[in-house]
Amino acid sequence: MNPSPNLFLVGPTGAGKTTIGQRLAAHYGLPFVDLDVEIETRYGDTVATIFEREGEAGFRSRERAYLDEFSRRPGIVLATGAGAVLDPANRDALVARGTVLMLGVEVDEQLDRLRHDGTRPMIAGDDRRGRLASLAESRNHLYEEIADLIFRGRHEGVDDAVPRAIALLDRHWKRS
Repeated sequence: MNPSPNLFLVGPTGAGKTTIGQRLAAHYGLPFVDLDVEIETRYGDTVATIFEREGEAGFRSRERAYLDEFSRRPGIVLATGAGAVLDPANRDALVARGTVLMLGVEVDEQLDRLRHDGTRPMIAGDDRRGRLASLAESRNHLYEEIADLIFRGRHEGVDDAVPRAIALLDRHWKRS
């Protein structure tokens, strides 16, 4: 793990990248950026609408550009979208420009956390469990491949998870 002032969070939908990321940023006194929120703000509409209008390819193109921009900023906590790791250029940028923390979560926990969420286009449809399992199969190895550290969820609340994540980071994150 290279010393880095940046912390990049990767992981599946519902792993807690935004919620935990905000708390980590506050703890370390760093600005927090949620990549999907930035895309929505600049586009002026939701991720789901971008998918609907431009398809996944259109969304991924925007995601690549904004990830490149934000990953170049020194001293931030950046929560990526769950699919950001699909693009090799994104993986390269994350590895080269920061410490990558993977937030891991099991499908059952994702289902529980996302039970009232109807906004995520990649898990839309009737077979949410099957979709989440398929996404895990195609993406988890990519998260693990670029991760400097892996933090696994334990069916716990954010108030319990964040101190564990901070302890892991304090032991291993070399901030420059």
